[in-house]
Amino acid sequence: MFCEFENFENENTNQDGQEQNNPGINQDQLEQIKDIGSVTPAKGKHLIHCLTIVGQVEGHYILPPQNKTTKYEHVIPQLVAIEEDPSIEGLIIILNTVGGDVEAGLAIAELIAGMKKPTVSLVLGGGHSIGVPLAVSAKRSFIAPSATMTIHPVRMSGLVMGVPQTLSYIEKMQERIIRFVSDNSNISPERFKDLMMATGQLVSDVGTVLDGEAAVREGLIDQLGNLSDALGCLYDLIEKGKEEA
Repeated sequence: MFCEFENFENENTNQDGQEQNNPGINQDQLEQIKDIGSVTPAKGKHLIHCLTIVGQVEGHYILPPQNKTTKYEHVIPQLVAIEEDPSIEGLIIILNTVGGDVEAGLAIAELIAGMKKPTVSLVLGGGHSIGVPLAVSAKRSFIAPSATMTIHPVRMSGLVMGVPQTLSYIEKMQERIIRFVSDNSNISPERFKDLMMATGQLVSDVGTVLDGEAAVREGLIDQLGNLSDALGCLYDLIEKGKEEA
């Protein structure tokens, strides 16, 4: 989401400062990547939208400027526009996130899960914390063999009231996450909760770290794969939908 766009700009201009034709990316796509970290490539087999969820999911509070963030107020309108745009045939979600705001992440995940258009997710690097519901929200999910996913209980930072109501609120929030993940993957609620509450893997915390193979074995992610696998699956879903229409 935060690429070094100066290189793109240099490739689009010659020594006289005039724009050159770039077969890989046009100026509108460059601006789209700069502004919201997404792109709609138009030269592929099908017209799809690529949404990146990287860094930390920013919710109701603005994070420090040095943090790489995915802002949910940018993502939610994109998803609505993608669903309503008849020219866009499918959505691929690329994830490399440490997690972030639970309610913002669940809101995005619920929108993706409710889309009628074909959706495929691909976890690269990491899909941790609230990145887990985001990864499973697509109709088909992939994970790179080298990627990892961290499953842990809901954490709250800052000053909180040490009363039973606070613990009840956190427990209810965890149940929302467990229910969503189990409804959108092949892992049972009981097994997901066991992984969430496991001890011995995380320093000063409880939870489980799964690599790509383990995430597939547990039924959390559909299959191992890379970009070409995810795109191939998305194309198949698009073409199957056209045949059934």
